[in-house]
Amino acid sequence: MTLPLLAAIGLAVLALGYTGFGRFIARQYALDDARTTPAVAVDDGIDFVPTRRFYLLGQHFSAIAAAGPIAGPILGCMQFGWLPCILWIGFGVIFIGAVHDFSALVASVRHQGRSIAEIVRLTLGPRAGLAIMVFIWIALVYVIVAFADITASTFVSGGDDLAGSAFAFNAGGAVAAASILYLSLAVLMGLVERFLRPPLWLLTVIFVPATLAAVWLGTQLSTVLVLSTKTWGLLILAYCFVASLTPVWALLQPRGYLGGFVLYFTLFVGTVGMFFGGFEIKQEAFKTWNAPGATGALFPFLFVTIACGACSGFHGLVCSGTTSKQIGKESDCRAIGYGAMLLEAFVALIALATVMIVATSDTAGNAPGTIYGAGLGRFLAGMIGEEHLLFATTFGAMAFSTFVFDTLDVCTRLGRYILQELLGWTSRVGALAATAVTVVTPAIFLQASGEGSYRIFWTLFGTSNQLLAGLTLLGVSVWLRKSGRRYWYTIAPMVFVLTITVWSLVLQITTAFGALAGGTGGFDTTTLNGIVAVALMALAALLLADGARALRAPLPGGGTGI
Repeated sequence: MTLPLLAAIGLAVLALGYTGFGRFIARQYALDDARTTPAVAVDDGIDFVPTRRFYLLGQHFSAIAAAGPIAGPILGCMQFGWLPCILWIGFGVIFIGAVHDFSALVASVRHQGRSIAEIVRLTLGPRAGLAIMVFIWIALVYVIVAFADITASTFVSGGDDLAGSAFAFNAGGAVAAASILYLSLAVLMGLVERFLRPPLWLLTVIFVPATLAAVWLGTQLSTVLVLSTKTWGLLILAYCFVASLTPVWALLQPRGYLGGFVLYFTLFVGTVGMFFGGFEIKQEAFKTWNAPGATGALFPFLFVTIACGACSGFHGLVCSGTTSKQIGKESDCRAIGYGAMLLEAFVALIALATVMIVATSDTAGNAPGTIYGAGLGRFLAGMIGEEHLLFATTFGAMAFSTFVFDTLDVCTRLGRYILQELLGWTSRVGALAATAVTVVTPAIFLQASGEGSYRIFWTLFGTSNQLLAGLTLLGVSVWLRKSGRRYWYTIAPMVFVLTITVWSLVLQITTAFGALAGGTGGFDTTTLNGIVAVALMALAALLLADGARALRAPLPGGGTGI
């Protein structure tokens, strides 16, 4: 099997999924453009704004396409081989992940733009609504922990592709410098746009090339920011605190705009590299059913490791938090909800390709961000010349951190909102306190962990993320049943996802507390994961009990609706 042929098959499967199963799901929801959407009904110019499909697709895709579909496939391939990964990405996204996103978006649009937590409260009751809000906050904390740790590792480690340069060079330092320069550019762009109000085309002409210049400058300043992994982890969390309280015009919006160009450029580079780069597949198609370690079993850990590349509960928060308030026509839900998730699967395929072209012996000890940066750099160097390998590889790794920063900001903001609502902290002081709790909790986790703990954090992050997707599908299924519609297409993926994630939680709990009982455990990453896993299991059990009662309740007209 060659890389171009594999890429072509992957693209064909995704295209068939959109035209086939995606169209089938759209018929089940009976999308009707004559029905007024919340964006049109409210249209307040702030949150509810009817947006053209093309622009909303780009905005939504940028919001959901973070580090998950990059790091997950790389970790999965390193552990189990590329074949199980590509099978789960392809079939998982078509029948589970895209159905979840599409369903969450339609459900929110049909509930006046309400969030998933509010929809669960309406369909399952106040207790379930409270439980899922707590669950979401814990899941967001683990997104922050995993992404901060994996980015810190990228800021420290280097790759063999960068060895032998003619001047003192630190690969991780180059990525860190380029990332900080990129964030500074975003702030500068926000200030210029706010106070000078130049046309958007002029901002684009100036700041998009400046982003590439920041990458080059990062290679020249590579030895300036050389810090330890834990120090970088704390600094990234400090950034989360500041960024989540900063006005959106000053950072989030300009960074998202520039990040969109970075995202699309990486897709272009990845596509050209896979089809025309002439790279060979060096990783094994299949490695093992049971790798060493507590999370080494392919079932269930492959599925939760790849996480966002095939299915992500975080997407439901985006679909029901911002995107549903901008849908101008119901028919747009298919392209944006189902289609954008397929694009994310393509991001995962490119990430998988960046590790497939590297021998297993050459990936040892490298963080996924480093591997992705090196692979994407090799794709880009093939286009602009091998003499620019330092620039190309730094760009690839910086692109990874760019996606991470966007997610970290959003997750910290969402965590603040949820805590404020749960605790009634409505004042500015309450916002500061809620943000501090949301950031300090991951800081404790990172300080209690050792080097490379992102692998263990990642497993529970993926588990909580996909468990959230399963619970979202539960809420949607109850809504569909009460509406008298068929719901087998949401209940079937829900059963699979819940089975895999509960299985994963049970294994992580038994590993953590088994070590403690045997006297070999302590206050480490595994123990923390075990404690959090117990909390997630309890919340999920409560939600499942309420969901089961709602699904068993008789329908007004009789029948099951399945």
